Amino acid sequence: MPRVKRGTQHTKRRKNLLSKTKGMKWGRKSKIKLARPAMLKAGVYAYRDRRNKKRSFRRLWQIRLNAAVRPLGLSYSAFIDKLKKAGVTLDRKVLSQIAKDQPAVFNNIVEKIK
Repeated sequence: MPRVKRGTQHTKRRKNLLSKTKGMKWGRKSKIKLARPAMLKAGVYAYRDRRNKKRSFRRLWQIRLNAAVRPLGLSYSAFIDKLKKAGVTLDRKVLSQIAKDQPAVFNNIVEKIK
C-alpha cells in the first residue's frame, strides 16, 4: 500500500483555524497552540451572547416603553396590562419603535387603551 502524506490536510486545518482567529491580539492570531483555545472560547462566548442579546434587547424595549408611557400617566406594567385587556397584539419591539420614531401614533395607541 502506498504511503499517505497528510501535509495538505494539516495545512488546510491550520489555515482554517488561523482565519477564524484573524484580528486577535498577540500570539492568538498566529500560533496554533494559542489560537485553538482562543477560537473555542470565542465560540462559547458567541453561543452564550446570542441568547443574551435577546434578553438585553427585551430590557431595552421595556425601558423605552416605560419612558414613553410615564408622561402619559401610566407605568409600564399598567400599560402592558391594559394592552392585553384591550386585545392589542403588538409586541414590545414594535411598540418601542413606534414610541421612539412616531410619538403621535404611540399617544393615539395609549389613549385608545386607557
